[in-house]
Amino acid sequence: MAASTALAAAMPPHCSPSRGASEAGVPKKSTISLVAPSARHRRRPARVIRVFRSICRTLPIFTPKCKIPSVACSAFASPLAGTDSGRRHRDLVTGTLFGCRKGRVSFSIQEDPRCLPSLFVEFSLQTHVLLREMSTGMLRIALECGKNGGKAASSSSRTLLEEPMWALFCNGKRSGYGVRREATVEDLGVMETLRAVSMGAGVMPAKAEGEEEIAYVRAAFDHVIASKDTEILYMLSPEDGSGPDLTIFFIRL
Repeated sequence: MAASTALAAAMPPHCSPSRGASEAGVPKKSTISLVAPSARHRRRPARVIRVFRSICRTLPIFTPKCKIPSVACSAFASPLAGTDSGRRHRDLVTGTLFGCRKGRVSFSIQEDPRCLPSLFVEFSLQTHVLLREMSTGMLRIALECGKNGGKAASSSSRTLLEEPMWALFCNGKRSGYGVRREATVEDLGVMETLRAVSMGAGVMPAKAEGEEEIAYVRAAFDHVIASKDTEILYMLSPEDGSGPDLTIFFIRL
């Protein structure tokens, strides 16, 4: 945690910290209409269900003498299906990548565009670098962190997305770090401005002279929790396939 705090302090400001929220042309905190996300995505199974599952695992497995004909169902199988597909958890979330053209990229996850961010990560990746990599048509962002074996007591109950910091890789190249933090009033102002946007990319014009434009990419993401140490976000492209192939990996090694 101390390392992430020192890193955040050493990183340059997001856009222009000398301007307040009202001067930057974004809504004040009192005008934010985003609602809190529900807790259904992180809710643990009820105790009765967990006990029932543990009892079922202790029951013997009987093999029937008669052979049941197998049905070919590969045409209906999910592309993410595997030997442990039954353990995977999937959600549809809204993801937004945005940042000043000469600043760093921020990434937020929302339950839907009307909700407050459930996760906010600031990348040490410059916005123009992200746009350049995305223009190739395929973008892979990997965020990796360690398990901190010496701190098992404090990290055993921490979920992957609750980690404070990750090493950042963009298309296989080390690109600094990603730091989890709370969204600022300016960040919430951007989310409020994009409240009616469910999918798209563009540039938010500067509100006043001397301010920078904010580039953004917003889309629906298929959030797949493969395990407690692996979560993947697949961006869902438009039906015409015109969008980039974007995937974000969260990995704990």
